[in-house]
Amino acid sequence: MAQLILLRHGESLWNADHRFTGWQDVDLSERGREEAHRAASLLKAEGIQPQLAWTSLLTRAIRTLFIVLDDLARLWIPVEKIWQLNERHYGDLEGRDKREVSREFGEHQVALWRRSYRIAPPPLSFEDSRHPRFDPRYGDWDPKRLPSGESLEETQKRVIPYWRARILPALQKDLCVLVVAHGNSLRGLIKELDGVSDEAISQFNVPTGIPILYGLGPDGRLTGHRFLGDARTTQDAIDRVAQGT
Repeated sequence: MAQLILLRHGESLWNADHRFTGWQDVDLSERGREEAHRAASLLKAEGIQPQLAWTSLLTRAIRTLFIVLDDLARLWIPVEKIWQLNERHYGDLEGRDKREVSREFGEHQVALWRRSYRIAPPPLSFEDSRHPRFDPRYGDWDPKRLPSGESLEETQKRVIPYWRARILPALQKDLCVLVVAHGNSLRGLIKELDGVSDEAISQFNVPTGIPILYGLGPDGRLTGHRFLGDARTTQDAIDRVAQGT
């Protein structure tokens, strides 16, 4: 039976420091590593054995994936790393303290940048050293295709074509697929899978380190999702995300 597991990486060092991270390559905090091990335990308790995995090109997601696969003794399965699953690019906000940005621009404006579907943060200059064109992992891509700041809508526009071309066909072959990515790339995917409205997606938080399980129905369509683990742990993780931690 086909299964899709979506997993947001564990807490990163900049999550813990309340910084906008986006495409900046930040590793997991100690808590994030613990969350990755917990995610593996939850998958193991359900008897879930991924056969294929996808992740982004960012260390915090890659590290989470390999901790999970190591704990499940499935490091040998095929893994594909692609930038289309990267976090939303936060433009000129990347690396900045969220509290300082709130004091400068106001909490309402920051909330729009963080949570709305169509509003993008201020873009990076093409010459800014933080621009992805200076990162060797994107060296094979046309710099004009790389983002300098994205709304959730723009993030979704790069996630969904890849989902349809590469990941969905694997599910249609009755495989168990694990996708380890980021809060906003997963929000964009969940919006598509569950038919979430533009307004409702702004209120939807993806917790760190809590697997989300989808099945494939008899009509070949994905069924609704459920979080693995107990409701209290999941709610605590969702609340931390909502508070910007």
